[in-house]
Amino acid sequence: MIGGAILAAGEGRRFGGRKQLAELGGHPLLEYAVRAMLAVPAIERLVFVLGAHADEVRTGVDFGSAEPVECPDWHEGMAASLRCALQRQGDADALVVTLGDQPGITPAAIGAVIEALDGPHAAVRATYDGVPGHPVAFKRQLFAALLALRGEAGARDLLAGTDVLEVECDRLARGDDVDTPAQLDALRAGANAAAGGWPLD
Repeated sequence: MIGGAILAAGEGRRFGGRKQLAELGGHPLLEYAVRAMLAVPAIERLVFVLGAHADEVRTGVDFGSAEPVECPDWHEGMAASLRCALQRQGDADALVVTLGDQPGITPAAIGAVIEALDGPHAAVRATYDGVPGHPVAFKRQLFAALLALRGEAGARDLLAGTDVLEVECDRLARGDDVDTPAQLDALRAGANAAAGGWPLD
């Protein structure tokens, strides 16, 4: 069984507030991550991890069949969000993780990473222009190590010491993070010029 998790618990300090609800193409930013994961048939169960602004995000985003997980330790950083996701998805054979502030991640990129799980590697992750990014898929053999993580870096150090297969996704998705209003404006401008916006329907 393949589980999915979207990490969206941060308070958006650099953004200046509720980044999850920032508007892009007429929809909240977080909704893009949700729609992309829900569109991948291989993912049998999807959770989204909330922390800061949890009540507002719950009411402001259409989560479809995804299940909310509220992370009480969200102040700690990404490791806490990963632990909360795994506590809900501990029966999965693998967990695919994306971030709520990457609206350019597509079902095609998520599917490519999942397909690569058939190999011997303990984890699979997407790369963009040679730089590791999301989605990242962890096989069950890494779950105990993920549950032991602490701090803001998330699984970065764990992946550095793990047998990881990298899947080049430049033609499948965009790996841009949205950390500031200026980055969001740049996404809006670039998408409008190249592809007519960010339609979800």
